Amino acid sequence: MKCTICIGSSCHLKGSRQIVEQLQYLVKENHLEDKVELGGTFCMGNCVNGVNVTLDDKLYSLSPETTKDFFDKEILAKVQ
Repeated sequence: MKCTICIGSSCHLKGSRQIVEQLQYLVKENHLEDKVELGGTFCMGNCVNGVNVTLDDKLYSLSPETTKDFFDKEILAKVQ
């Protein structure tokens, strides 16, 4: 499973760094390092929404407050 987080300037201002840190922690805490690949990219062209994140090519808009819920529903539930 590949999860890519936008780290462009607009998303950075909306909290992409915190989202990256949270996802790194959650992946490690749940021992999913061999199942979930985290990556960063620059502008995904959807700047009007929250921080852009793709999970296996499906686009999501996150904020630091919604990251844990996203992880539980979209990543953890699908890899276990």
